[in-house]
Amino acid sequence: MILTTTPTLENKKITRYLGVITGEAIMGANIVKDFFAGIRDIIGGRSEAYENELKKARELALAELAENARNLGANAVVGIDLDYETVGPNGSMLMVTASGTAVFVEEN
Repeated sequence: MILTTTPTLENKKITRYLGVITGEAIMGANIVKDFFAGIRDIIGGRSEAYENELKKARELALAELAENARNLGANAVVGIDLDYETVGPNGSMLMVTASGTAVFVEEN
């Protein structure tokens, strides 16, 4: 499955547009990670715990996007957009949404 943020694929011809699709992932942050991330924010530096959660959420959203594309008979998704939001009480959860257009491209 080809996943790209571009609207076209170089040296490939899109022969069918199968529709707009999405993939979502919502991750809860655990209290221990929150505590240590808060300390790190106070003293400076990067929050590795949150970076890992963000990466995991992005990977899950893209995997769901690819699976939804496969279910439509697509072999690529073009025009992918990633959105990041916090949701839940006090923004305690991270939501990543991936959207794009499922397409079928000719194989070279």
